[in-house]
Amino acid sequence: MRVTHSLTNRVPLTVLALTVFSCAAAADPPVTTPAVQAAVWTPRQIAFQYTGFTTKYTCDGLRDKMRSVLTMLGAQQVQLTSFGCLDRSTTATVSGVYIKMSVLQPAGATAKAPAVPALWQPIDLLAKRNLVDAAADCELINQIKLKVLPLFAARSVEYSADCAAHQLLLGGTKLTAEVLMPEYAPSSAVR
Repeated sequence: MRVTHSLTNRVPLTVLALTVFSCAAAADPPVTTPAVQAAVWTPRQIAFQYTGFTTKYTCDGLRDKMRSVLTMLGAQQVQLTSFGCLDRSTTATVSGVYIKMSVLQPAGATAKAPAVPALWQPIDLLAKRNLVDAAADCELINQIKLKVLPLFAARSVEYSADCAAHQLLLGGTKLTAEVLMPEYAPSSAVR
C-alpha cells in the first residue's frame, strides 16, 4: 500500500510547527544591554574591627580576606593596615584592618571628580566557596554586610547569616548584591 501526502495533510503540520516555534520564541526574554551610567571615584576609609567567636583570623589572614572582598566589590587604590594583634601569626578574637580605598558612586550634579562609565554588576561574595568555608566566614560576612557594604553603591542586597558561637552551620551564609562597577576595569594599585 502506498501512502501519498497531499497539501491538505501538510497544512496542519506546518501550522503546528509554526505555532510551536512562535511560542518558543515568545518564551525567550528579550536580550537587554545593561544601562551605562556616570559614576565618580570616591575616597572611603574605615577602621574595620572584627570580632569572632567561631572563626578567628591572624592579622595577615584578616587583611588578606578583606583585600579579596574589597577587590570583588570593585574597590580601587586599596590600602590595608592591620591592627589589634599581638603577633601577626597568632589568631585573635578581636582584630582589625584600617581600610583606605576608592569606590564608585553615582555621579551627582555637583560631582567635582571626572565621571567614568559604570554598570551595576551582580556580586556573590561566597561564589565558588565550599559550604564549610562559607559557614566559617559567617561572622565576618555579617560584619562586612553591616560595616563595609554601606561604603559602596550597592542595591538588591540578599543576605543571610545563620551564625552560632563555636559551631559551623552549613548553607546559612549568603551575601549577594548588585554593585556599581567600572564599565572597563581600570588598572589599580592594590597594596
